[in-house]
Amino acid sequence: MVRNLISIAVVALTTAISVFAQQTEEQRVESLLQQMTLQEKIGQLNQLSVGGFDQNTAGMMRSGLVGSILNECNPKVLNRYQKAAVEESRLGIPLIISRDVIHGFKTMFPIPLGLAATFDPELVQQGARISAVEATASGIRWTFSPMLDIARDPRWGRIAEGSGEDTYLDTQMGVAMVKGYQGEVIDQTSMAACVKHFVAYGAAEGGRDYNSTGVSERTLRNVYLPPFEACVKAGAMTLMTSFNDNDGIPSTGNGFLVNDVLRGEWGFEGFVVSDWASISEMINHGYAENNKHAGELAFNAGVDMDMMSYSYISHLEELLNEGKVSMEAIDNAVRSILRVKFRLGLFENPYIDEDKVESAFYSAEALEAARKSAVESAVLLTNNGVLPLDKSKVKTVLVTGPMADAPHDQLGTWTFDGDPAHTVTPLKAIKQLYGNDVKVIYEPGLTYSREFNDDGIAKAVKAAKKADVILAFMGEEAILSGEAHSLVDITLKGDQRKMIEALHATGKPVVLNIMAGRQLVLDHEVAHSDAILYSFHPGTMGGPAIAQLIFGDETPSGKTPVTFPKHVGQVPLYYNHNMTGRPANGREEMLHEIPLRAGQTSLGMTSYWLDCPFAPEFPFGYGLTYTTFEYGATAVGAAEVGTDGVLKVKATLKNTGKKEATEVVQLYVRDLVGSVTRPVRELKGFQRVTLAPGESREVVFELDIQDLAFYGKDMVKKVEPGKFQVWIAGDSASGVLAEFEVK
Repeated sequence: MVRNLISIAVVALTTAISVFAQQTEEQRVESLLQQMTLQEKIGQLNQLSVGGFDQNTAGMMRSGLVGSILNECNPKVLNRYQKAAVEESRLGIPLIISRDVIHGFKTMFPIPLGLAATFDPELVQQGARISAVEATASGIRWTFSPMLDIARDPRWGRIAEGSGEDTYLDTQMGVAMVKGYQGEVIDQTSMAACVKHFVAYGAAEGGRDYNSTGVSERTLRNVYLPPFEACVKAGAMTLMTSFNDNDGIPSTGNGFLVNDVLRGEWGFEGFVVSDWASISEMINHGYAENNKHAGELAFNAGVDMDMMSYSYISHLEELLNEGKVSMEAIDNAVRSILRVKFRLGLFENPYIDEDKVESAFYSAEALEAARKSAVESAVLLTNNGVLPLDKSKVKTVLVTGPMADAPHDQLGTWTFDGDPAHTVTPLKAIKQLYGNDVKVIYEPGLTYSREFNDDGIAKAVKAAKKADVILAFMGEEAILSGEAHSLVDITLKGDQRKMIEALHATGKPVVLNIMAGRQLVLDHEVAHSDAILYSFHPGTMGGPAIAQLIFGDETPSGKTPVTFPKHVGQVPLYYNHNMTGRPANGREEMLHEIPLRAGQTSLGMTSYWLDCPFAPEFPFGYGLTYTTFEYGATAVGAAEVGTDGVLKVKATLKNTGKKEATEVVQLYVRDLVGSVTRPVRELKGFQRVTLAPGESREVVFELDIQDLAFYGKDMVKKVEPGKFQVWIAGDSASGVLAEFEVK
């Protein structure tokens, strides 16, 4: 009799599992939701940071009071936590395990700002896919990336984590990362993307992290929101609110952004998570009275999951009983979270295969992709002909500077899991790849970027006298950029400028390679060097990439994803600014010219600075290579085009030098008259074009006229008929324009 009862029970359970598996995703969500208690529902909205295995935390999981964890990536620990949630809780809902996988998990790629310099979305997508494969092998199924914050102030430390100042470039890179993390087909290597920070976080006043922003709705919609919308349409599963308040309303409590725009206008079906404790931080903003009030504001604003403020788990039931939040809203939040968990296959495969973890790291494919990314991300800013080095003429090189052999700092900010032991530094790479061709002298001069060391500089200068060429590796330690690492002074720190000047004074050619988390002011460096190769922080394989670029086995193709100022006082400085009524024209007279104009009462009445040129050191989209390219005139396929048309824009590109190289050809447009003022130029396309010496090619862009739409005076997105200018050029400050009219 007992045996029969057991058999019946097994059959019933098997049948139930089979029926459950055959349900659609939404049916599974609804079926599970109907079985959940209020406490279990609120538990799904609760995310905790853990470190090691804690019995109290595991107990909460057994009670269904935790939906997600972050900051633990030990597979053994994660499996124990997952077992508590899946096998030892009433409903067996798996955890979604998260981590900041920003530009690599174990194999570190260039920082996102460096990746943007590649202008190569396919390569960026490949890097994100590799990051996902490595991270998911350790159980990480959710990353807080990509960061889509438009950043126009290099003082802001988190500029390193995004794709720079341009909306179009940021959109292309963000979509590539989302596709890479999540994969074309959702499987066990898929890692849910979390687009952040929603929204305008990069416009922080004074470049000071977490600071207020004052961005109008029109500018939000035209500049800051488009990358988020594109990534949502590309399938991004989650979104994170930002720390800042904008126009007085903290983003974590802004229902207009989340409920109206994200869900209402864009139809987002994933879930929204707060940034770390950003719910409770609304108390500091003066927007919430206490943690309970903060929880009410955030939840009603559409934030589904609370990261580390305990507002929901502590107060949501009470808020429901008081009628301040609704059961319908709680159910909808839980639905959004369960939907992502089902979509990722966590119910079928919640555990990590501990025997296969290590084999997923540092594969040959991953290291090659990291090297190629570092090659394409490097921007050649200046070159008087010294690069590439001719191994037949250069017999001895001095390798010097604090970044020449800095395996940790080379990886850059947001490197939680990358192992510096796997970093190949420039010193190591130059010795390995070219040590048989040239003699390598190593004298660091400065051992870290902020050091003041006259004796070290003297040793480097003495060593330089024995070398044919000086390879000076300067820049920023990783700690100088990233979250909460904002700066007022964005020049090289410590004695680096002093050291560069001393090396230059030897008369030997000075090749600077700069690794940094932001664009720096380089006026001094330009004046005291023969070439500057800018690598941002290039990651695990930065050394081989830089060495191969210096010695000519690779050619530079990176372009600046941000504008480089001449002086920190120019920032924020960006190419796609609106036109003023009195634009600078380049003929203004400066303060130092006053003695030559005795009795003059005015130095010009335009928008410029008396003590600094208005132009940047290097414009957006700029970068040299080891050949020269000639652009023919820009031509349009028609003088007039309708608002629903497609316009062909073309120009001939010719390699006029002696080396094969890749040029990033860029398409810019200007709307001459609008119902509101419009940017002087806007990037609308780019192509990477490789040409042999003497080769020419007609480069053609198909400009969809709907891509010229914007939110005008009536706050309706549309294309406004009128006259436009268009350029095909090598950067945002060059090119021969053509004109067309939209009818």
